[in-house]
Amino acid sequence: MVIRDILKYFENWAPAGAAWEKDNVGLLIGSENEIVNKIFLTLELNEAALQSAIKNKCNLIITHHPLIFHAINKLNFDRSIKNRLIRTLIRNNIALFSAHTNLDFTRDGVSFTLAEKLGLKEIEFLLNQDSNQYKVTVFVPQDYVDKLSQALFDAGAGVIGDYEKCSFKLKGIGTFQGNESTNPFLGSRQSFEQAEEIRLEVLVNQWNLKKVIGALLKNHPYEEPAYDVYPLKNSNVNYGAGATGILPTPMRQAEFLDYVSRKINSKNIRYCNGKRGKIKKVAVCGGSCSNMLNRALAIEADAFITADVSYHTFEEARGRILLVDAGHYETEIHVVEKIRKRLSEFLKETNENIEIVTYSGNTNPVKFLIK
Repeated sequence: MVIRDILKYFENWAPAGAAWEKDNVGLLIGSENEIVNKIFLTLELNEAALQSAIKNKCNLIITHHPLIFHAINKLNFDRSIKNRLIRTLIRNNIALFSAHTNLDFTRDGVSFTLAEKLGLKEIEFLLNQDSNQYKVTVFVPQDYVDKLSQALFDAGAGVIGDYEKCSFKLKGIGTFQGNESTNPFLGSRQSFEQAEEIRLEVLVNQWNLKKVIGALLKNHPYEEPAYDVYPLKNSNVNYGAGATGILPTPMRQAEFLDYVSRKINSKNIRYCNGKRGKIKKVAVCGGSCSNMLNRALAIEADAFITADVSYHTFEEARGRILLVDAGHYETEIHVVEKIRKRLSEFLKETNENIEIVTYSGNTNPVKFLIK
């Protein structure tokens, strides 16, 4: 198996196109054609984690936080830890891949994993992405509709929630007349023609649109296929920010805070008091998501768990919702185990005997002084 196969797997789970437009995700260092010997997983890369990867003879490192986020103008190895890490990676022929906000925004990603860790039920997105889907409509002879449909599905079209190969087909009559320079698939040039056709419609995510149109043009029998692309305002059921769910058993605030601390191993929780009463509906968003407070309030969540919350955001939430800052690292680290499990299943399905090493250290740069 080569690195390209791992990239393809991640594209199916957490597409790069779903990431924040200013993010830097994907293969940051290395070649897609390198054979994968051993995989190393860590939330982010620091010197200790990299040395562990080298000791374990791993040649592919997968992180959540990208080592390279902004453009690098200089590679001065004396003044930047990041630059020294890059040098060490290249010297040891280790590839680096990162799935960041695309893993935040996908189903079963960072926030869904946090919700599962807390034992929430009926998990769904806190806020679905919207306006990033298109409807592609194409007109094709009936004898070719199955072949064309499969080509579009293979290119990523027709996915709605947990369903694949979704489409709509409607019979009709198409008309056309080619000039003297044409070579029509049906009928004759310079002759008015009518043909029984199928109107085929499929849903396409924005990041797959170019690929789907390419598959359409390649597999359609007509010299000049007729097709339409409609931008949609729909909510995307498979991609969004945060997650929300229901506690199996409602808890009082003090009990819930202790529960959160134990479940996600966060020893330094900050919070503000919410409404009186028990906690049942919970919103979560791994990492820095305090800007989602109003959404958590709008869905009438009893508690909202995130990280990097400012003083004034706590002030805004006080008395309205139990707002919990459980730590950036602490709300995201659990996705590393989710990556390991999913990658293990993928390698098993493909009959690949590739070991996955999860970093046992702690890469959290935040320390607490306890007196």
